[in-house]
Amino acid sequence: MALSVSSKHSSYSPKREYHSNEPIEPPSFREFVTLTLLSWIPQPWGERLRRIFYCSLLASSSHSFRIFRDVELMGTRSISLGQAAVLRRQVSIEATSPRSQVRLGDRAVLDRGVDIRVVPGFSGCNITIGADTYIGPYCCLAGPGDITIGKHCLIASHTSIYANNHVFADAQDLIVQQGVTRRGIIIGDDCWLGSGVRVMDGVTIGRGCVIGAGAVVTKDIPDYSVAVGVPARVVSKRS
Repeated sequence: MALSVSSKHSSYSPKREYHSNEPIEPPSFREFVTLTLLSWIPQPWGERLRRIFYCSLLASSSHSFRIFRDVELMGTRSISLGQAAVLRRQVSIEATSPRSQVRLGDRAVLDRGVDIRVVPGFSGCNITIGADTYIGPYCCLAGPGDITIGKHCLIASHTSIYANNHVFADAQDLIVQQGVTRRGIIIGDDCWLGSGVRVMDGVTIGRGCVIGAGAVVTKDIPDYSVAVGVPARVVSKRS
């Protein structure tokens, strides 16, 4: 499905893209040891030990972030955690592709089972979550396009935000061999996405928007709009 995209998506290219030949960054020995030996230790001692070890592994961090047990971080040199950021149980972040970054702002919260990945085999993906934003249980965010979520957002459980779209125009070729687009996704500040929302590649959701539970967002949503349905359509404006 072809989706419109605004000029704000710096990652957009009209050409299809394929997996690059650049190698995935292998885990360092310290990263492997930290993940293997410390991820299972319960609170509060486990949290203190993980903070000590991860501070030296992450691209940047404060000394006040919280990592609960059973968290899996891969490609820690490409992961940044802001002040008082929280990663609850079973969170998984994979940032092993070259020149990719995952950044959490101050006081951002990833609730249980959140999965974030920049998609191995593609380079230059950036996933940014703003300050004071909450990502609910079992949400999934994936590149290889850039994903930017603003400040003070509420993203409810089981929401999917995928910055990619398979090319499938040629019926004589396998879909998996036709490449993908990576236009990117932008969600503005102060947005609320209800449970089970799906946000498609190339979409901008403006500041202060509310997206109803189960909606599928396939096109841009203007600032301060309320949108519902499949596909999502604007039904009112927030005055």
